[in-house]
Amino acid sequence: MRAARLINLVLLLQARGSMTAAELAAELEVSERTVYRDVVALSAAGVPVYAEQGRVGGYRLVDGYRTRLTGLSRAEAEALFLAGLPGPAREMGMTEAAETARLKILAALPPGLQEASERAGQRFHLDAPGWFRDPETPPRLAELAHAVWHDQSVEIRYKKRDEVTRTVSPYGLVLKNAVWYLVGKVGDDLRTYRVDRITGVVASGLTFVRETGFDLPGFWARRAAEFVRQMLSDEIAIRLSPAGVRQLRFVVEPQALSVALTAGEPEDDGWTRTRLPVESMDVAYTYMMSLGPEVEVVEPPALRSRLAEAHARAADLYR
Repeated sequence: MRAARLINLVLLLQARGSMTAAELAAELEVSERTVYRDVVALSAAGVPVYAEQGRVGGYRLVDGYRTRLTGLSRAEAEALFLAGLPGPAREMGMTEAAETARLKILAALPPGLQEASERAGQRFHLDAPGWFRDPETPPRLAELAHAVWHDQSVEIRYKKRDEVTRTVSPYGLVLKNAVWYLVGKVGDDLRTYRVDRITGVVASGLTFVRETGFDLPGFWARRAAEFVRQMLSDEIAIRLSPAGVRQLRFVVEPQALSVALTAGEPEDDGWTRTRLPVESMDVAYTYMMSLGPEVEVVEPPALRSRLAEAHARAADLYR
């Protein structure tokens, strides 16, 4: 750990020119006293670090000094592709590798280009999780990420209804709406598991050979579309006001929206009659309540009656 910190200290000075002990301590997440000791150790090892006194003083490297430690390791190069996703990188246990890779690249750039990273960070930020939730990191995520990187088979315990044990060749990890999923091969089948339902991971010590040309984004897109199609196993008939047509996209799944808009037929009063695929009547009830008076359920009668009763209760409350 200390060796990595010393390297990062040198790279920070090489990339930024001059930094105070407080600034270095904040970047390296150590105390200022530790920074003082690290600078002494670097000087003793022959690295030309010196301190400038005064109001704008700080630690610097002798002009012209360039470290040869800017070559990326394999882990750092892999982590570099996650540098724009600090949250997921941290959750997978790759924060240190990603940060070291970033510093090495900054140190290798000419002075005129070193501000490019800071400019981009000031202007663009990716916040992957959705609103109204405080996502928790699944406890087995880092172990699974290690197995994915190294193509190592694992035995997992997975809890859905009952807990089951599977030997999985982990092909990849996907973050969807703040939920992590593991894509892995069991026998000849590619399967998907929610990582937060994995209660145990045991490394087998064996590696596996991936399918040639396996495309994780393509597989996930197909599997996600298939999953939504399987969920939308029921259907209701509805009438939508013009406002209801506009609001529908904020309520239902994109595939259900596409079917509803394609099947829609305008009526003389400006409303649209159509059919909407739904997961269940309970889900349909929630959707229709969200649209309020901008939708009328035509079929099935049971859902129509349930909504009529709900709106009657609401009318009594506000009367």
